[in-house]
Amino acid sequence: MSRTALPLLSGDLAACCSPVAGGVLDDDAAERLARLFRALADRHRVRLLSMIAAADSGEACICDLTEPLGLSQPTVSHHMKQLTEAGLVTREQRGKWAYYRVVPEALLALSDTLRAPAD
Repeated sequence: MSRTALPLLSGDLAACCSPVAGGVLDDDAAERLARLFRALADRHRVRLLSMIAAADSGEACICDLTEPLGLSQPTVSHHMKQLTEAGLVTREQRGKWAYYRVVPEALLALSDTLRAPAD
């Protein structure tokens, strides 16, 4: 498995997502992080995110996400809407199919939040 460096966070995400152990979050930052964690509080959404992130092309069509989960297309679409609204994935409509890509900065923000500060 090859690894690639993730881009640095934009100012908005970097400001909101300082490590929890590194200081007190303000209300806005706490709400943004809570939205991300709520979106990932479902095992199907975690799997969907991992499937998209693992796709060779870096994106996945909704048509390829339904069968592996054993869920109906409307249910998968609902989960993808939650991930999109949280800012964890982007959605691009191509004809009748929607294609999704992971937002690396959002994953990095979550990772940085959970990482304890270095002493």
